[in-house]
Amino acid sequence: MSLPPATTALWRPTGPDELRLVEESGWRAWPPRLPEQPIFYPVLNEDYAIMIARDWNVKHSGAGFVTRFEVESDFLTRYPVQQAGGRTILELWVPAEELDEFNRHIVGTIEVVHEFR
Repeated sequence: MSLPPATTALWRPTGPDELRLVEESGWRAWPPRLPEQPIFYPVLNEDYAIMIARDWNVKHSGAGFVTRFEVESDFLTRYPVQQAGGRTILELWVPAEELDEFNRHIVGTIEVVHEFR
């Protein structure tokens, strides 16, 4: 009997449009990136995701959401951690063309853990 794969928790701040598309996927996948969005960037800590959802998404779209989801840890090793600012501002940069494969390695569902308006 094999054990389930080890997973890593990731967070994604998102606005209402992207969240609606996640819901349409059955809470199992992120939608394709727009042409002007070459990278999908989940973040490695909840506080950073809260800051973006509250301070950026609300300002630009009237609402911000923080999602949490699990991804197979072995798969994530292909994406080096990017420090996008201070010591806790950490992201993974997933090229848009790899998002379908990334979605296949999500374990369970994407859940909303915070909402800001």
